[in-house]
Amino acid sequence: MAENPAPLEPLDETWERALCVVAHPDDMEFGAAAAVARWTGQGKSVVYCMVTSGEAGIDGLDPDACRAVREAEQVRSAEVVGVDVVDFLRQPDGVLEYGVALRSVIAAEVRRHRPDIVITGNFRDTWGGRNLNQADHIAVGRAVVDAVRDAGNRWVFADQLGGSDGLEPWGGVREVWAFGSPEATHAVDTTATFDAGVESLEAHAAYIDGLGWEDWDPREFLEGMARAAGSRLGVALAAPFEVFPMGWGE
Repeated sequence: MAENPAPLEPLDETWERALCVVAHPDDMEFGAAAAVARWTGQGKSVVYCMVTSGEAGIDGLDPDACRAVREAEQVRSAEVVGVDVVDFLRQPDGVLEYGVALRSVIAAEVRRHRPDIVITGNFRDTWGGRNLNQADHIAVGRAVVDAVRDAGNRWVFADQLGGSDGLEPWGGVREVWAFGSPEATHAVDTTATFDAGVESLEAHAAYIDGLGWEDWDPREFLEGMARAAGSRLGVALAAPFEVFPMGWGE
């Protein structure tokens, strides 16, 4: 008999500013947008950063045209959950590589926005079963946890500092949270903001249509994941996260 999954602990919500760094437009909406709606509703500041513009994501649309469509959909999607700043780093979709260059552009974002919490997507090899994760997700998540530490070291990417952007080192990130991870240990109650999360995903209409998934229902998809996490948190609906402390020795 399979064991019941372990209970999830509530996330520490005693923070003011979060930066969400993900590979593509729509990544936040496949699991974390309802949580963002909760936090913006509490008066917290949340900024989105899309490493790519998802320009390789619609088979029937040229990348240049696709980029414009997907950026516009992401801006509308973010507005639904109370996010009014969306940065697009316009790195190449589908072929991101973990390494110094990716760490550098993400570290600059951390230094620019000076968050308490940084949120990214699952960067484990799988989603918990046999289905493999996508390469860009893995590259970005790995780069995020390193870039957060890079951002606090003035001698790493020192060329970013003291210029016209006014960037300075930022070592104030307490934790990195990866949503949708099969190793999630924490979660947040999204029962009251679940509908906003669904609407936020539905804003990616061109992308969803381009996937060609017949009879796919965004609400049904999100509810399945949210109910599973909610049962482990003791609430109706929840968003799960793996937590990576950014201190030493934790």
